[in-house]
Amino acid sequence: MARKKQPPVKKAAPKNNAYIEGAGTIVEESITVTLEKNYMPYAMSVNVSRAFPEIDGFKPSHRKLLYTMYKMGLLTGSLTKSANIVGQTMKLNPHGDGAIYETMVRLARGNEALLHPYIFSKGNFGKAYSRDMSYAASRYTEAKLEPLCNELFREIDRDTVDFAPNYDNTVLEPTLFPVTFPSILVNSNVGIGVSMASAICPFNLAEICETTIALMKNPKHNAIETLKGPDFPGGAFIIYDEDELSRIYKTGRGSVKIRAKYNYDKAENCIEITEIPATTTVEAIIEKIINNIKLGKIKEIQYIRDETDLSGLKIAIDLKRGIDPDKLMYKLFKTTPLQDSYSCNFNLLVNGYPRVLGLYDIIDEWVKFRKKCFKRGVDFDLKKKLERLHLLKGLEKILLDIDKAITIVRETEEESLVVPNLMIGFGIDEIQAEYVAEIKLRHLNREYILKRIDDISNLEKEIEDLKNILSSEKRVTTLIINQLKDIIKKYGQPRKTMFCYPSDEEDVEIDSVEDYPCTLFLSKSGYFKKIVPQSLRMASDQKLKEGDEIIQTIKASNKTELLFFTDKSTVYKAKASQFDDTKASAMGDYIPAKLTFEEGESLRIMITTTDYSGYIIFFFENGKAAKVPLNAYQTKTNRKKLANAYYAKSKVVDIIQIVDNVNIMTKTSNGRSVIFNTAMLSPKSTKSTMGVQVMVLRAKATLERAYVVTDETVEELTKYKVKNIPAAGCFAKDIQDPDQLTFE
Repeated sequence: MARKKQPPVKKAAPKNNAYIEGAGTIVEESITVTLEKNYMPYAMSVNVSRAFPEIDGFKPSHRKLLYTMYKMGLLTGSLTKSANIVGQTMKLNPHGDGAIYETMVRLARGNEALLHPYIFSKGNFGKAYSRDMSYAASRYTEAKLEPLCNELFREIDRDTVDFAPNYDNTVLEPTLFPVTFPSILVNSNVGIGVSMASAICPFNLAEICETTIALMKNPKHNAIETLKGPDFPGGAFIIYDEDELSRIYKTGRGSVKIRAKYNYDKAENCIEITEIPATTTVEAIIEKIINNIKLGKIKEIQYIRDETDLSGLKIAIDLKRGIDPDKLMYKLFKTTPLQDSYSCNFNLLVNGYPRVLGLYDIIDEWVKFRKKCFKRGVDFDLKKKLERLHLLKGLEKILLDIDKAITIVRETEEESLVVPNLMIGFGIDEIQAEYVAEIKLRHLNREYILKRIDDISNLEKEIEDLKNILSSEKRVTTLIINQLKDIIKKYGQPRKTMFCYPSDEEDVEIDSVEDYPCTLFLSKSGYFKKIVPQSLRMASDQKLKEGDEIIQTIKASNKTELLFFTDKSTVYKAKASQFDDTKASAMGDYIPAKLTFEEGESLRIMITTTDYSGYIIFFFENGKAAKVPLNAYQTKTNRKKLANAYYAKSKVVDIIQIVDNVNIMTKTSNGRSVIFNTAMLSPKSTKSTMGVQVMVLRAKATLERAYVVTDETVEELTKYKVKNIPAAGCFAKDIQDPDQLTFE
């Protein structure tokens, strides 16, 4: 319970202090009420004021920094020290110079984090693709705004967006930028809020503008025709998946696979990686490769080094003799961040509320926002021109008698009466009279006044045109489209990220899996571990949940295929290579969750194989057994789930995998046992076969267990061995506990 202190007794307050009613009393309050009153406002503040971008493509921290630079004249001026920019930004952003400078670094060209940087930088701003390459302090670097920022601030002084006071109410700052292109989709924007996150991938500016134009003309336009896919600042390749891209465009959620770019230097027998996925760093890639080499998963590499310098990123990998570089790279794509996925979550603020939108919806919202800004700008121009026309109309009347105007001004004794006398003398209003009164003496000539009056006809035409724009949605759309076309010409650039297609790849899936020895462990409750011998030698006790135990320990290899049989007559197929190597001290993978079992489905046994040779024998509660060839579960396609894996009308009590024929001992609930050889069972090609009767059950007994027993055990228990099945068996009076027998 949350408690709040208040004084138990009301006392007279000091003369200079006001008494606060209820202050200090301890009261009980539900924790849910406390969270709703105190935590929820904080959570919403983080999401709305910090974490997520708005429709203009910027978070508040970005907007405050760029607007400060604009007011400092850095759009057209020369470079200035970053420390100066940071200091000025603190008038709008009170979160400290470190946070401001870090924001500035990400927006800078030198950092290479953005496809279209907003800040031109000089000095060391670090690199987005390097974890350890730190940026220099703000006192050493310089910056100014990139020309692209013209499209952010071009209309900001025309009342196109709202302004709000800063944190101390001393200056005004824009709540949004009147961006003239969909910047929200041009540069990547990642944010983590409270209970929600955002990850917007970047797209090529020219392609985004073309797509926006196409959708403005035809709302049913297929975006994939003009927007090929994301375009990352670090280049690399996207593995093209049209269905996944369509899903991202429609829902705002999905992922794209990014693959590093490399070339092979035959003379040096060296692979050079020059572009990597935007989701990783050079250091992370090298560390993962070195770790795989230590574990014996990769044996083809002789040496790896980071050769990144001023000319750009480069990871050099020296190969051993006779190694195929392409096959090695496919293996590295599978096992290292050289191939990674960018998870898209297009979560942004629309009218102050977080919303996950697809690309179509984002463009639609941006067009609405852009039209609103555009109309506000036109309306601003219209008002200015109407004011100008009003003044010139007054000046036109002065032309009728300039001498009269001079006489009125000269003969008026008090200055405060000049404007009223001009109003009376020429029949003009106060604003017009004030304008006339402020005309310089040198301008009181016919030539000056006639030139001003000539502007009236032009102004009237311009005003009529502006009114026509405001009344015509079609003209607004056309003018915005023309602006987008101009932006493509000025700032468009070729794609950096290209595409590769699955059909272009070699079929090296099997070869790309490293084969090495490992031991597989399965616990009673369904936890699975794959441990390499090196880790196993150093292992202590197996970590398990309370009450759990290891029921299967199998020596295998990383290429071993796994079949997990459940109590619902279903088998789930997987490969050992799909599971990460772990340690005995780890809990392992929970198979029902990993392989997405159905609700209420439980794991019975794990069968391992490399070639699907041998048999599986199913023993049922009704005394029957079914011998099914293991290759009945082999599929040409990579199916992960097979239904009707065995007979389901009688409960399965044991599942035994055999390669050659063995001796099996069965036990019933009324204490009878039989030992028979599996050669007596004929293989059945149908997986769901009911099998044949192996024990004759009496007095409502059921089959309880089945064991593989050794030849030595059979010699000791010859009276239970039968030559034919089915058999009733003998009472196992001389076997106190069948679990204590020696089994294979």
